[in-house]
Amino acid sequence: MSSPDTEGNAARVHARFWKAVGIPSRGAKLHKTLRDGMPYTVYIKLAAEAGLEQKELARYVIIPPATLQRRAKTGRFKMEEGDRLYRFAEVFKAATDLFEGDKARARQWLLNPVRGLGGRRPVEMIATSAEAEAVLNLIGRLEHGVAV
Repeated sequence: MSSPDTEGNAARVHARFWKAVGIPSRGAKLHKTLRDGMPYTVYIKLAAEAGLEQKELARYVIIPPATLQRRAKTGRFKMEEGDRLYRFAEVFKAATDLFEGDKARARQWLLNPVRGLGGRRPVEMIATSAEAEAVLNLIGRLEHGVAV
């Protein structure tokens, strides 16, 4: 069982990540942000936080270069695009937590085939909510020492 101090620190680390990428972590503000269109600045911050080139992140969240250029001009992503960015952020955050804050190890895990996902790379499973959920479920099992 964790102490209240440990839980408080975990909550601060959780909030720090979401603040760094510019996404509300949950609740009505998150829902409104996704419905209204994720700001383009989130994309830039998320790529930096994940240690990825912006073009790489766009590929993983399936946003073609021409669309990305249009979104840069308008300053917002459409709801579906923002939802994929949010899913990437959620999976990256969970992987970072799995590796105790080590972003480089989290990124390496996301970019390489994983046996528990049938040999697929977790980063290739961001496009749909069902696939992202499978990645998050695997991370949860790994955190709790369940054999995969």
